[in-house]
Amino acid sequence: MKLFDHKDSVNQHFKTFEDLNVTIDIKREDLLHKEVSGNKLRKLRYNLKAALDQEYSQVLTYGGAYSNHIAATAAACRIVGLSSIGIIRGEELGDTLEKTLATNQTLRTAHKNGMQLKFVSRKEYREKMEVDFQAQLMLDYGVFYNIPEGGTNALAVKGANEILTSKDLESYDVICVAGGTGGTAAGIINSVNEGHQVFVFSALKGDFLRRDIEKFSSDRSFELVGENHFGGYVRSNDALIDYMNVRFRESGIPLDPIYTGKMMYRLEQMIQQGIFNGKTRILAIHTGGLQGIPGYNQMLKKKGRLQLQYEDHI
Repeated sequence: MKLFDHKDSVNQHFKTFEDLNVTIDIKREDLLHKEVSGNKLRKLRYNLKAALDQEYSQVLTYGGAYSNHIAATAAACRIVGLSSIGIIRGEELGDTLEKTLATNQTLRTAHKNGMQLKFVSRKEYREKMEVDFQAQLMLDYGVFYNIPEGGTNALAVKGANEILTSKDLESYDVICVAGGTGGTAAGIINSVNEGHQVFVFSALKGDFLRRDIEKFSSDRSFELVGENHFGGYVRSNDALIDYMNVRFRESGIPLDPIYTGKMMYRLEQMIQQGIFNGKTRILAIHTGGLQGIPGYNQMLKKKGRLQLQYEDHI
């Protein structure tokens, strides 16, 4: 599939802490593809290949109103010739669909890429993998290839295993990655060598991300960093937004406010706290997510909050 015939992502310098002898580079997975960027391209690669090999005609998946996974799946399915269905959390969004599509760039883009959108209540969404809910989906849509929320399954991890190159493993001591459903983190953990340190920065409250990662990796030596969620998934404060704006002006690298931005903010705190001793070369994985910034800025604007200043540069 031509969608997945891409070169390795480039590593760009982000920041040097000369007094501490620590350098950070960022692996720009967000640049792999304009519409299907970052870890979503990796996670969809073998899933869509399996769907085509098994002669499915449509893919069904799940996500919230600003889901990177929803946007990426819709685009990728269009490109490879599959129909797509998105089960979206929040039935109220479907009540005023015209308004939703006018104001929500993520869902508007998914819709333009041909994705059928089904809006369900939050209660129904929590039960989305139950037998009765799945049976109703089969009645509504017929046979489909089922990809879980966030795209994480064994085939997704297989794709994430390919993020790090042999040169990466030779050049860096520490690998950092943000995590939500654990698939990308598991792939990173599976692919490092003995002696590498892997830090997984959770975007969510709670310790369940460790359990999710351990479903797909037998290596238990990674460090889970759980203090960088800023109160929960999607939440932030002005300090984080200001940090991301400053680092963009310095490095030219746009960060997303859900995953990579929070990771980098916390990583710099850890460096200043002396977590890393001696000369340390850190590679942080940019997992994409930039498509959600316009919608995120809309939310910040409504709240009278500081906004990300590089929307026009993504």
